[in-house]
Amino acid sequence: MTLRNYSILGKFNFEYSPVAVKFLLNKPEGIQPYRSSAPICRMFKEAQEGSPFCAGRENFACVDTLILGLEDPDPVIESGQIGAKERIYQEARANARIYGYIQRIPKDTVRYVAFSSLDKLSFSPDLLIFTATPSQAEIILRALSYSTGKPITSKCTPVLVCGWIFSYPYLTGEMNYVVTGIGYGMKNQKLFPEGLLLISVPFDLIPMLLENLQEMEWVLPITRMSNEERSEYSVKVMTGIRQEYENG
Repeated sequence: MTLRNYSILGKFNFEYSPVAVKFLLNKPEGIQPYRSSAPICRMFKEAQEGSPFCAGRENFACVDTLILGLEDPDPVIESGQIGAKERIYQEARANARIYGYIQRIPKDTVRYVAFSSLDKLSFSPDLLIFTATPSQAEIILRALSYSTGKPITSKCTPVLVCGWIFSYPYLTGEMNYVVTGIGYGMKNQKLFPEGLLLISVPFDLIPMLLENLQEMEWVLPITRMSNEERSEYSVKVMTGIRQEYENG
């Protein structure tokens, strides 16, 4: 297997390493097994700081088993009673509705999940997940629409944020991002400071992301100009475009 060249991402100088994730039917060779149990969001944080590892059904310790298809739906959970009792939602019916939106991997099609920080990556990822400041995120998100013009959207719910970071991009092929401090799982565990963007990029968008980061200007000229300079620049650009139009 030939790994992609991810060296362009080094220019970001991320405080938190990007994490590669792979969903597997069978246990992979050459990756150490996870020795504990934890929610998938904590595994994600541990992967940024340590060696690559692979987690199985017995290692996941939250409702992440639902979105990964590792167990059958629990009617008590999906009834929405918990969200209502914990006062996250007004009534159980509101909490119950989210289960119609969250993507779930078909049961038993994934039995293991591999995690690796980018600098230790030895497999082709299904997801590449960034933990970015707003300034870094602006560049990443622009790169994801630079060659297509497609709008950048975010989908999330206050609970089961793991579904929007892991299963949703994997199953739909759509990138997604959430802001730390919004989802209760990560917030309660104090995994990250508030206000960072978790950007999850599925495998089929990774090549475009890397190519666009190589081609585009990361810091646009208009962001370095004074208001007066920016006004003059805009007039100059518009004048040139109109002249080309009229001469065409």
